[in-house]
Amino acid sequence: MLKKIIAFLLISFTFHTAQSQELQARVSVLAQQVGTSVNPKIFTTLQTQLNDLINNRRWSKFTFQPQEKIQCSFLLNITSIVEDNVYKATLTVQAARPVYNASYQSALINYQDADLTFKYIEYQPVEFNENRVQGTDPLSGNLTATIAFYIYTILGLDFDSFSPKGGQSFYQSAQNIVTNAPDSRNISGWKSFDGSRNRYWLSSNLNDVKYNIIHDILYTYYRSGLDYLYSDENTARDKILDALTKLQSFTRENPGTMIPSFFIQNRSDELVGIFAKADPLTKAKALQLLLQLDIGNADKYNAALK
Repeated sequence: MLKKIIAFLLISFTFHTAQSQELQARVSVLAQQVGTSVNPKIFTTLQTQLNDLINNRRWSKFTFQPQEKIQCSFLLNITSIVEDNVYKATLTVQAARPVYNASYQSALINYQDADLTFKYIEYQPVEFNENRVQGTDPLSGNLTATIAFYIYTILGLDFDSFSPKGGQSFYQSAQNIVTNAPDSRNISGWKSFDGSRNRYWLSSNLNDVKYNIIHDILYTYYRSGLDYLYSDENTARDKILDALTKLQSFTRENPGTMIPSFFIQNRSDELVGIFAKADPLTKAKALQLLLQLDIGNADKYNAALK
């Protein structure tokens, strides 16, 4: 937890000079849906190259000890062949951060990007250059640009969860990718008109100064809430309730924004565990908020918190 404590105390990371990668990622490439029309060895090679890119590249100036690396996974599921060497896929991104003094890890992101088209020829370089996001070919560069976008988003969320607005520089790096994203007739997800839930809107929400409360919510939920459950459950629950209250206010004031559902999805078991043993008043307040924030899990909340 050394990195996290340093972040919390706002001690400058610039004193760290040793090079150590930030992520401990597991990358899987699945291609069952395209059958035998493509040699499956191609996707095994791609999986190896993506693992190397993510785990062996240094994505920031900060030093992470081996035990501090962010646990994450990338599942690239090839769904169809668009044309020779061009594939359509979904990308499921998951990452978590440890809760202090517990074996439990709380999700930072659990999101499926269903809008990824890319070109890949076996053994072609799988690289990312921040100064030339699309590389030499937009369709080839779209895969690494998308991967890099989510890596910077993961880093931003992780740092936000340990220090107030600590993830700003990473969100800006993700925004740089959006601004300079690959552009081609088969590429989408980078523009405002490509949909209401995509890379553009996620980055926009995390970078827009009028949405700064988002970063306070993240810090309050994780650092002031979850990390103190071991030592002061009641105060920690109050902090988590405060974060959810602010999230609900944000949702009402900014309808249609991506962040509320992005944050709350796949978190129902965690929230039930937090509030199931709360006093009746706290439990009732939590239930009221959760029924508004996460309608899809209303039955679960009603069963556990009424």
